[in-house]
Amino acid sequence: MSRVDSLRGKIMKLAQKGKLDGLIKLSGDSDEAVRTEVAIAMGQIRTYESGMALIPLLRDSSPSVRAAAATSAADIGAKHCEEYVKKLAFADSDPNVRQIAKNAFDRLKDRIV
Repeated sequence: MSRVDSLRGKIMKLAQKGKLDGLIKLSGDSDEAVRTEVAIAMGQIRTYESGMALIPLLRDSSPSVRAAAATSAADIGAKHCEEYVKKLAFADSDPNVRQIAKNAFDRLKDRIV
């Protein structure tokens, strides 16, 4: 069993309980798969603070983390992440990230708050 497999349940429980602090601690993990799971989980916590916690993940070195963070930002309607997602959509070095971020950006800019 990989490290991310052993942490996946914990990450999902933290998200379900709205325990953002626990997710933030895991967001700095050296394993990009763990950071990706954390970015996905943050998309379940619909708070301003969760959006703020996504910002470092939107700038992560891993394309999968950036893509997951962009989707989560759109999922929670984090308008304060819109410029970061826009940058990924139009300037990221990874074409897959650009496509996912473009979809997320379209969802964010169309959202009426």
